Amino acid sequence: METNQAIAALTALGHATRLAIFRLLVEAGPDGRMAGEIGEALAVPGATLSFHLKELVHAGLIDGEPQGRKVCYRARFDAMNALVAYLTHNCCAGTADTRCDTGVAPARC
Repeated sequence: METNQAIAALTALGHATRLAIFRLLVEAGPDGRMAGEIGEALAVPGATLSFHLKELVHAGLIDGEPQGRKVCYRARFDAMNALVAYLTHNCCAGTADTRCDTGVAPARC
Protein backbone atom coordinates (compact mmCIF):
# COMPACT_ATOMS: atom_id res chain seq x y z
CA MET A 1 0.00 0.00 0.00
CA GLU A 2 1.25 3.46 -0.88
CA THR A 3 1.29 6.29 1.65
CA ASN A 4 -1.43 8.23 -0.20
CA GLN A 5 -3.71 5.18 -0.18
CA ALA A 6 -3.17 4.77 3.56
CA ILE A 7 -3.96 8.45 4.13
CA ALA A 8 -7.18 8.14 2.10
CA ALA A 9 -8.24 5.05 4.04
CA LEU A 10 -7.44 6.55 7.43
CA THR A 11 -9.19 9.79 6.50
CA ALA A 12 -12.31 7.86 5.51
CA LEU A 13 -12.24 5.83 8.71
CA GLY A 14 -11.68 8.99 10.75
CA HIS A 15 -15.41 9.74 10.76
CA ALA A 16 -17.59 7.96 13.32
CA THR A 17 -20.34 7.01 10.86
CA ARG A 18 -17.94 5.69 8.23
CA LEU A 19 -16.02 3.73 10.85
CA ALA A 20 -19.30 2.20 12.08
CA ILE A 21 -20.29 1.30 8.51
CA PHE A 22 -16.93 -0.31 7.84
CA ARG A 23 -16.99 -2.30 11.08
CA LEU A 24 -20.53 -3.47 10.30
CA LEU A 25 -19.40 -4.66 6.87
CA VAL A 26 -16.35 -6.41 8.32
CA GLU A 27 -18.68 -8.17 10.75
CA ALA A 28 -20.96 -9.18 7.87
CA GLY A 29 -18.09 -10.95 6.13
CA PRO A 30 -17.96 -11.71 2.42
CA ASP A 31 -21.76 -11.70 2.06
CA GLY A 32 -21.87 -7.99 2.85
CA ARG A 33 -25.04 -6.05 3.55
CA MET A 34 -27.60 -4.21 1.50
CA ALA A 35 -27.52 -0.42 1.78
CA GLY A 36 -30.95 -0.34 3.43
CA GLU A 37 -29.84 -2.83 6.08
CA ILE A 38 -26.80 -0.71 6.86
CA GLY A 39 -28.95 2.40 7.23
CA GLU A 40 -31.40 0.60 9.51
CA ALA A 41 -28.71 -0.98 11.66
CA LEU A 42 -26.97 2.35 12.23
CA ALA A 43 -30.03 4.64 12.11
CA VAL A 44 -28.50 6.71 9.29
CA PRO A 45 -30.81 8.47 6.81
CA GLY A 46 -30.52 7.42 3.16
CA ALA A 47 -28.89 10.57 1.77
CA THR A 48 -26.34 10.67 4.57
CA LEU A 49 -25.65 6.95 4.17
CA SER A 50 -25.07 7.36 0.42
CA PHE A 51 -22.51 10.09 1.07
CA HIS A 52 -20.58 7.97 3.58
CA LEU A 53 -20.72 4.83 1.41
CA LYS A 54 -19.37 6.83 -1.52
CA GLU A 55 -16.46 8.05 0.60
CA LEU A 56 -15.60 4.50 1.69
CA VAL A 57 -15.78 3.27 -1.91
CA HIS A 58 -13.57 6.17 -3.03
CA ALA A 59 -11.03 5.26 -0.32
CA GLY A 60 -10.99 1.68 -1.65
CA LEU A 61 -12.22 0.17 1.62
CA ILE A 62 -15.55 -1.19 0.36
CA ASP A 63 -17.18 -2.23 -2.90
CA GLY A 64 -20.79 -1.93 -3.97
CA GLU A 65 -22.47 -4.48 -6.20
CA PRO A 66 -25.80 -3.60 -7.80
CA GLN A 67 -28.43 -6.28 -7.29
CA GLY A 68 -31.47 -5.14 -9.18
CA ARG A 69 -32.54 -1.80 -7.75
CA LYS A 70 -30.52 -2.29 -4.57
CA VAL A 71 -26.80 -2.28 -3.84
CA CYS A 72 -24.92 -4.78 -1.69
CA TYR A 73 -21.82 -3.40 -0.01
CA ARG A 74 -18.87 -5.51 1.10
CA ALA A 75 -15.71 -4.70 3.01
CA ARG A 76 -12.56 -5.09 0.95
CA PHE A 77 -10.57 -7.33 3.23
CA ASP A 78 -7.53 -7.06 0.98
CA ALA A 79 -7.52 -3.28 1.50
CA MET A 80 -8.06 -3.65 5.25
CA ASN A 81 -5.19 -6.13 5.52
CA ALA A 82 -2.96 -3.92 3.37
CA LEU A 83 -3.66 -0.96 5.67
CA VAL A 84 -2.83 -2.99 8.78
CA ALA A 85 0.33 -4.27 7.09
CA TYR A 86 1.29 -0.70 6.15
CA LEU A 87 0.77 0.50 9.73
CA THR A 88 2.72 -2.38 11.26
CA HIS A 89 5.42 -2.72 8.59
CA ASN A 90 8.33 -2.00 10.93
CA CYS A 91 6.56 -3.05 14.11
CA CYS A 92 8.93 -3.95 16.93
CA ALA A 93 12.03 -3.26 14.84
CA GLY A 94 15.12 -3.98 16.86
CA THR A 95 13.54 -6.62 19.09
CA ALA A 96 13.92 -10.35 18.60
CA ASP A 97 11.30 -13.04 19.15
CA THR A 98 9.04 -10.94 21.37
CA ARG A 99 5.54 -9.61 21.04
CA CYS A 100 4.98 -5.88 20.75
CA ASP A 101 2.97 -4.00 23.35
CA THR A 102 0.25 -3.88 20.69
CA GLY A 103 -0.13 -7.66 20.79
CA VAL A 104 0.82 -7.86 17.10
CA ALA A 105 3.50 -10.38 16.38
CA PRO A 106 6.13 -8.88 14.07
CA ALA A 107 6.20 -10.51 10.64
CA ARG A 108 9.80 -11.63 11.16
CA CYS A 109 9.11 -13.44 14.45
